[in-house]
Amino acid sequence: MRIARFSIDGNVAFGAVEGDKPDELVLDIIKGIPFADFELSGTKVPVSKVRLLPPVLPNKVVAFGRNYAEHAKELGNEVPDAPFAFFKPATSVIGPGDEIQYPSFSQELHHEAELAVVIGRMCREVPRDRVKDVIFGYTCANDVTARDVQRREKQWARAKGFDTSCPLGPWVETDLDPSDLTIQLTVNGAQRQLGRTSEMIHSIEDLIVNITEAMTLLPGDVILTGTPAGVGPLTVGDEVAVTIEGIGTLTNKVIKRG
Repeated sequence: MRIARFSIDGNVAFGAVEGDKPDELVLDIIKGIPFADFELSGTKVPVSKVRLLPPVLPNKVVAFGRNYAEHAKELGNEVPDAPFAFFKPATSVIGPGDEIQYPSFSQELHHEAELAVVIGRMCREVPRDRVKDVIFGYTCANDVTARDVQRREKQWARAKGFDTSCPLGPWVETDLDPSDLTIQLTVNGAQRQLGRTSEMIHSIEDLIVNITEAMTLLPGDVILTGTPAGVGPLTVGDEVAVTIEGIGTLTNKVIKRG
């Protein structure tokens, strides 16, 4: 099931996305919230009549770096022996169609297409064989990075945590095998990144076991699983699109922050 979060007439709701053709998609509005038992209301509204929002509002976004060998290589980094985590704050999250604001303190903004895992229940110290039980679903993400700031500053908080640096969407797919999906990214229609989730160094199970050894994850929290090779610059006016097999396409435009 595809679960979207949207606004219409000033109200925010969740809905199940139905249909296959982009111009014929409809939302069956959900009674309640998707992280608990819910029912479909039967009240349907065309996706074209609503504004899609970030599919979740995470308490935290835990991101893992250098989880694809070729990406680590292209930036001159060694592959870490263990999962390498950092955070993006909730204020960095935007949704499909929202604008990525080019930060005033950077001259080198990069795109990073990623598979995002959405957590479905509160969990801590999750054993490997129970990881699937805590996953709500999967969505597309763009770990937008101020690359010059990342190189210059030892901590990545500003480079990867600035406002609008974490586009998510367009919805959460709850029924998906994430082990070997195509991830691609285009800028103004030209392909920049192309990879497969099977190229991850550390699996989704590895990542969730690793982070829940240290902290509690809450429903709606997001795990970013790393980016394949091909990261590169974004400029004001660019339209960047992340497409993941079985999920859909997340599109955002870069504007000048002002």
